[in-house]
Amino acid sequence: MKDVYLAVVIAEVAVMALLLVRVAAGPTICDRIVALNAMSTQAAIAVLFFAAYADRTIYCDVALWLSSFSYLGAIVWSRYLERELL
Repeated sequence: MKDVYLAVVIAEVAVMALLLVRVAAGPTICDRIVALNAMSTQAAIAVLFFAAYADRTIYCDVALWLSSFSYLGAIVWSRYLERELL
């Protein structure tokens, strides 16, 4: 079962690499924010699966923290774009 967890972690990192291309080459700022939010979600999922792979529950706290602040960051950037402060 640990091989499956490790394979999922590697797949999530590969998806994050593809999203990094979208962050770098996004045609608009909105596309870049969405890609960055998706990257942080994928990173949280990768950390959760790594926690299962390593049998360490402390990493679950890190994944929860990462996903929470990712969500808040997306809201803040959206508010800046809504008010045209960028």
